Amino acid sequence: MYDERIISRFPFFCCVPVEKLVLGGSKRAAKKWDQEWDSCVLPLVEDDMPSYLLYRLDTTNNQGYEWIFLAWSPDHSPVRQKMLYAATRATLKKEFGGGHIKEEIFGTVKDDVSLNGYKKYLSSQAAPLPLTAAEEELRQIKLNELQTDIHVDTKQQTLQGVAFPMQREAIQALEQFREKRINYVQLEIDFPKESIKLSSTAPTELKDLPKRIPNDAARYHFFLYKHSHEGDYLESTVFIYSMPGYKCSIKERMLYSSCKNPLIDTVEKNMGIEIAKKLEIENGDELTSDFLYEEVHPKQHAHKQAFAKPKGPTGKRGGRRITRAPRDGGDDD
Repeated sequence: MYDERIISRFPFFCCVPVEKLVLGGSKRAAKKWDQEWDSCVLPLVEDDMPSYLLYRLDTTNNQGYEWIFLAWSPDHSPVRQKMLYAATRATLKKEFGGGHIKEEIFGTVKDDVSLNGYKKYLSSQAAPLPLTAAEEELRQIKLNELQTDIHVDTKQQTLQGVAFPMQREAIQALEQFREKRINYVQLEIDFPKESIKLSSTAPTELKDLPKRIPNDAARYHFFLYKHSHEGDYLESTVFIYSMPGYKCSIKERMLYSSCKNPLIDTVEKNMGIEIAKKLEIENGDELTSDFLYEEVHPKQHAHKQAFAKPKGPTGKRGGRRITRAPRDGGDDD
């Protein structure tokens, strides 16, 4: 339909008593649209005079080439000129054909109508709309409703965005634990680096396990529990999440509880370590031999049989029940 890259500038030609739009210039397309934008558009905009510019893209629709409609209205231009252009804007779009116009850009400084300004405009259009005050309040309410459940076996949702990565030493220690080269790994959160780091890999027997639990800080523990069960020798991985009550800060409690489930998922799914039991404790004294055994191998409670009503006598029914004692004396008078 049009060979010109720009049909521009449509400045007002002012005379009395007639005011009309006239063509200020045009240029034929020679390169791709984004390679010619700045060289075509920027020389035509004046610092103190509004104008309209139509820039042709290389894409087409069912009506022909698509165009960008640029409404240039610099801040320092006369107020009367701004009003005239604002009043004529809809008329020009209608006469040109609104179906050809893909985007409409309003600019007050040259950066607004440059290629970089057009790309910024596209980015802003693609971004989600800002939330209203009511929508933002609703979003905060929903975030507060997310439960920070500190129970190890829970399946409920925890705080989002607190899945800290493990540092290299922590990963290497867990790999050695998986290969049974070590039998104990203790991890802690590195708060400044927002990651999980290695705390200890001290060789640990069952009797030593309570000593590994800090009394003033939370920790994650992986222990290779060696024992026998029903005549079989077993080596079971036990995950222990130790949180010493309210001796830790609120931030520490929240972060440890929030990072726990992502850590377990990583260890089980990505590192291939099967965890037989997940425990949560407050004090190391809880980790006795009997406690650990019963947690790994819980007793199966026998099903209590419900009371069964005894069956009635078989065969003939018994004698009729006497409901009233016979009267003393002879026959009735």
